[in-house]
Amino acid sequence: MLMNGIQERWVMRGNGDCDKMSRLPLGLMVAGLLILVIGGYIRINDAGESCPDWPTCFGEVHPFVSGEEQQQWWVENPEEADSRHDLDPDFTYDTMQILSEWLHRLLVGIVAIPVLWNYLHVRSRREELGDDMVGIAFAGGVLLILQAIAGYITVKFDNADWSVALHLVLAVCWISIFIWQWLLWRARTGSKDKINDVSAEFALKSIPLLRQLAGAVLLLLVLGAWVASTAGGNYNSGCSTGFSSGWPKCFDMWFPSFTNMGIIVQMFHRIGALVIGGTLMWGAVRLREKVREYGTGDVLARFVEAGTGLWLLNVMIGGFYIITAGADGFVEILSLLHLIFGVSSFLAVMTALLICRVAVMEPLTTEEE
Repeated sequence: MLMNGIQERWVMRGNGDCDKMSRLPLGLMVAGLLILVIGGYIRINDAGESCPDWPTCFGEVHPFVSGEEQQQWWVENPEEADSRHDLDPDFTYDTMQILSEWLHRLLVGIVAIPVLWNYLHVRSRREELGDDMVGIAFAGGVLLILQAIAGYITVKFDNADWSVALHLVLAVCWISIFIWQWLLWRARTGSKDKINDVSAEFALKSIPLLRQLAGAVLLLLVLGAWVASTAGGNYNSGCSTGFSSGWPKCFDMWFPSFTNMGIIVQMFHRIGALVIGGTLMWGAVRLREKVREYGTGDVLARFVEAGTGLWLLNVMIGGFYIITAGADGFVEILSLLHLIFGVSSFLAVMTALLICRVAVMEPLTTEEE
């Protein structure tokens, strides 16, 4: 940058030797993604109620509960019977359903150990890493507790749509917290990665736009959770199935009459996907224009463009999910991919926003050349 005839360049704080402990929040982020994917697997296998009590599973601490033991437990605890057992008194969950829910809970419990370690370590280096990072690490612990509570609520209310949406929102917020901590930690301990090479001035100008984009994609995730969990997931076929009739049209109509809740839920999700997708494309173009104008922030544009590309792929996956449905139901692995791509789109945009937050919290310095 040329100022008053003097050539200046941005310099990141530190000597370039990144603190190895900064990988801890990155590991927690990966653990969060794994827990989220297992949660998605539980949903597509209709296993969310396969451990009807909490924190135990049919009163046991292990997942190996036979059909006879399940039936006996329900006789002894009739108030815990879920909707499936109410519809079919002989219904039992299979081993994989119970194992997946049990493993999901176990991982949440295990990850509490490194979350606590992360907080205590950052707190012990408060003067070096800053009070704000201590607060971020503490927030990660609070969100984990809230996630566990949300899991209990989801089980208690038989996978109610609002509880599933809440569970998903808390999960992506928890992952985002550790992305933020990782970026800030690296910026404060010597990393000169290009991911942190954004000026505070450009970051401040970009934050409002990125907030809007991240909020829009998060809203789309909530709409998706609503479709997947309302009426036990039956609204997935609210617009029929098959090519053209089920997707991209709705009962072979571009503008169906909103005569039942299935159509309403489906069309809200589809219209939301189009509007938010258009917002993402507009935001990507606007950000790229700013990058050309200021000569910095290319990494932000790349993350938003990646989020937009993931959104486009996810639209195709969602359509393929409807098109490929047959007499035996849906290809549920596509539903899991739909969740993964949706979350990835949000995290891409959210990472751009968090890079800006770090740029403001730990601004680049300049040196004369």
